Amino acid sequence: MASFKLHDHKINAIVIGTSAGGIRALLKILSPLPPTYKLPIIIVLHLPHNRESKLIDVFQYHCSLPVREAQDKEHINAGTLYFAGTGYHLSIEHDLSFSLSCEEHVSFARPSIDVLMQSAADAYGQGLAGFLLTGANHDGADGMACIKAAGGLTIVQDPNEAEIPLMPQAAINLREPDMILSLNEIHALLVDLESCK
Repeated sequence: MASFKLHDHKINAIVIGTSAGGIRALLKILSPLPPTYKLPIIIVLHLPHNRESKLIDVFQYHCSLPVREAQDKEHINAGTLYFAGTGYHLSIEHDLSFSLSCEEHVSFARPSIDVLMQSAADAYGQGLAGFLLTGANHDGADGMACIKAAGGLTIVQDPNEAEIPLMPQAAINLREPDMILSLNEIHALLVDLESCK
């Protein structure tokens, strides 16, 4: 595992990507966060496009932080959980606002984890922490590599623990992440990262 001095960096935002098994994984790491948590957390979770999503309602019920679907041109606020809506790529602009687009699918997905992570790496640089959790395709591997190249922190869920190991394993195979952690360890790290702000 690569070495990373956590307190050498001021973390300003967190991005998370996941697909199959992701709801359970996200609830485990996010629901215990306190309402005073200050970092924005921006999430792409692959969902079927053919049914109405109850994602915001589910996570608002279980989490203390405000939960929103990211809107075009919306400025990113501290202490908020943002989810990418279905059918649109979600990007982060240099002024730290969201941008939605209908460009072609990336890794068979729209929204794409890679698109979010690559744009977030450009916007936040070494102030970004990227997490890749359970999932059934390679989306997110390139995005995590971009975060690492920009000096940000990269963390993947331990594939041995992941419900579907393909997604975290793809990121490990492409470029060694800074940390490979269990969900319990990821939650603890999220708490620690706030102290680096």
